[in-house]
Amino acid sequence: MSRRSDVRPARSVTAPSTAPEPPAAALEACDVFHIDPARVAHLRGALIAEPSVQALAETFRVLGDPTRVRLLDALSHGELCVCDLATLVGLSESATSHQLRLLRTMRLVKARRAGRMVFYALDDRHIVTLFKQGLRHVEEQETVGARRQLA
Repeated sequence: MSRRSDVRPARSVTAPSTAPEPPAAALEACDVFHIDPARVAHLRGALIAEPSVQALAETFRVLGDPTRVRLLDALSHGELCVCDLATLVGLSESATSHQLRLLRTMRLVKARRAGRMVFYALDDRHIVTLFKQGLRHVEEQETVGARRQLA
């Protein structure tokens, strides 16, 4: 007998077959709905607190812009002034400053004034790590996709 609190068929359940694996869309939901209350209770206490969830989602939203990704890429190589960054990403200084202000608000970059020039750098090593891990994930997916096309 199942220790689960609720076991009921979600749809008609058929016997397992030797048919090929279903398409990914068929894997998005269980065919049978059942809950493991002990596991759910344990995980509920281990999940990220709501304020942190909101802040993390906002960080990823800010990182979801190609221009800001290019700026972070440039800054991952070291500190640069706004003029150099604007030239590297192909934007006006005003547009670059606007994007950098958003990144600074999210504490992804920091600014330093030297006379009449403003230099930007990544705020800390966590940003470099996050950026490199995201890039590694994307490049890994591209490699897998290329292998599938060759097969």
